[in-house]
Amino acid sequence: MKVLAIDQGTTGTKAFTYDSDGNFNQVFSAEVTQYFPEQGWVEHDAEELLAHIGMALEKAGQVDAIGIANQGETLLAWDATTGIPIYRAIVWQDDRSKDFCEALKGQGAEALTKSKAGLPLDPYFSASKFRWLLDHVPEARPLLKQGRLHMGTSDAFFLERLTGEFVTDVTTASRTSLMSLDTLQWDAELCDLFGVPMQCLPEIRATTGPFGKGITASMVDQQAALFGHGCMKPGDGKITFGTGAFALALAGPNRPQQDQSGLLPTVAWKIGQEPAVYALDGGVYNAASAVNWAKSLKLFADYAEINTFEAAPAIARKLAFVPALSGLACPHWDRNATGLWIGLGLDTTARDMMQAVLEGVALRACEVVEAMSRHGRSGAAISIDGGLSKNPYFGQFLSNALGRMVTVASTADLTGLGVARMAMVGAGAAHLPPLPAPSQLYSPSDPLPAALHSRFGIAVLRAKGWKAF
Repeated sequence: MKVLAIDQGTTGTKAFTYDSDGNFNQVFSAEVTQYFPEQGWVEHDAEELLAHIGMALEKAGQVDAIGIANQGETLLAWDATTGIPIYRAIVWQDDRSKDFCEALKGQGAEALTKSKAGLPLDPYFSASKFRWLLDHVPEARPLLKQGRLHMGTSDAFFLERLTGEFVTDVTTASRTSLMSLDTLQWDAELCDLFGVPMQCLPEIRATTGPFGKGITASMVDQQAALFGHGCMKPGDGKITFGTGAFALALAGPNRPQQDQSGLLPTVAWKIGQEPAVYALDGGVYNAASAVNWAKSLKLFADYAEINTFEAAPAIARKLAFVPALSGLACPHWDRNATGLWIGLGLDTTARDMMQAVLEGVALRACEVVEAMSRHGRSGAAISIDGGLSKNPYFGQFLSNALGRMVTVASTADLTGLGVARMAMVGAGAAHLPPLPAPSQLYSPSDPLPAALHSRFGIAVLRAKGWKAF
């Protein structure tokens, strides 16, 4: 069996072929144009994303099945008759609905979203931005009156244009704040809360469809990466260091109970008629995006320059960076937080600042893993992937900061590998090829003292709420 895996991500679209012998080869790659029309707004051209998928399909040639991983919370609206979007896709990083979410919080509505969807009131999730489209895009309400308005996450747009089916999968629906984690269907109370007409939303199906036209898997990129890591039993976890850092740990067939940890219960996947498998999710909004931002400031020119540092850890020298360039997610959930360097002096160099950026991303990931540990959902080792996983300084510092083994996946493209393997499952494969061994292991050779974690915690406190002052 040979399948095509398409990873339609925030910064790029990549595609891979994968066969029954385990051969995993990239066949397509393209960068995604980013639009920043106002501060805090992030948009994509949905037609550009769809064109990437079309080019990937053409490059792959004949395959037996197709899997598509999507960005998760990124959303759009389109005319059901023509299939044409009425506005650019609004990306998960976008915080234009922050005030709307705060107003709902003021009314005490967060208890409902947490109890039903498992999610806090935050513009990260799609629901509040569906409402923004209804309130601010002139074509939206006339199309709604005519019964021609379709709204959905990016996967629903892709699937309708590719197959004619207006559908989404359960993992992606779980990221909207409109789906009940208990029924795995759109919830009337949640739709009423956000003012999103349920008839505009796609049908929710299993991760393995059916979707039509040979597409046998559709899922959120982070859940695909979890599957690609081979995480199959409760407690197995991974962190993907892509645009953001996203930790997921499997919880099993029962929905995790809501607590004060800041972690989010979510759906890992649902295969055919089998019960859904749940997971705990913890996100850090900025990881590689912080590194790339620093590169754009010319703090370094080539990624090889930041593979090693001769100096002691920046945090040990009282220099810290809080990567809250898009706010703070788990466990803080503070959209008013901002990025922060603290501890700068006249002797601080660009390399010092970059060292602090890498450490700041790792230390934020530690906060999430610590929350999972308190929840009893964290193992003795943790597997990582994504572009930052290739950086040796980052991998060793992360292991020291976590105080546990860190294994680096054999490929940085675990999302592609995961959705490829899920596509094989959806196509009826009885067995999957064995996963390749990790490419790198890091042991905590010099564990970071608790006092330095506390020092970073103080820096985080100083970054919180800054936009509200």
